[in-house]
Amino acid sequence: MIAVWVCAGVSAASAYVSLGFSIVAVRVSLRDTSAARYALARSIALAVVATVAFFTRAPAFLDAVALAMILVQGGDAVIGVMLRDRMKTFGPAAFAVVDLAALVWVLRTAA
Repeated sequence: MIAVWVCAGVSAASAYVSLGFSIVAVRVSLRDTSAARYALARSIALAVVATVAFFTRAPAFLDAVALAMILVQGGDAVIGVMLRDRMKTFGPAAFAVVDLAALVWVLRTAA
């Protein structure tokens, strides 16, 4: 049971951090904000879904949320590498690794 709460918490934290960065991106964009708005829309949806994971009792739902956040943060880390920005690489990569570890923990305790 603790594994489920940890996994849900890590996934939610990851989604909320992503949401925060998306809000900042929209606010600081001076020209074309369409890309930042798309990122914000994605981040809002992920934050809502990650929050719902706390209230649902469906293990597959939590697994899907965790997997989605692992993929999002992994993708963000790849973008960080392309930008040659350590903060935008290691922050998302760390979230992806921690979320993956939490998901593996959940899956092992469920078996």
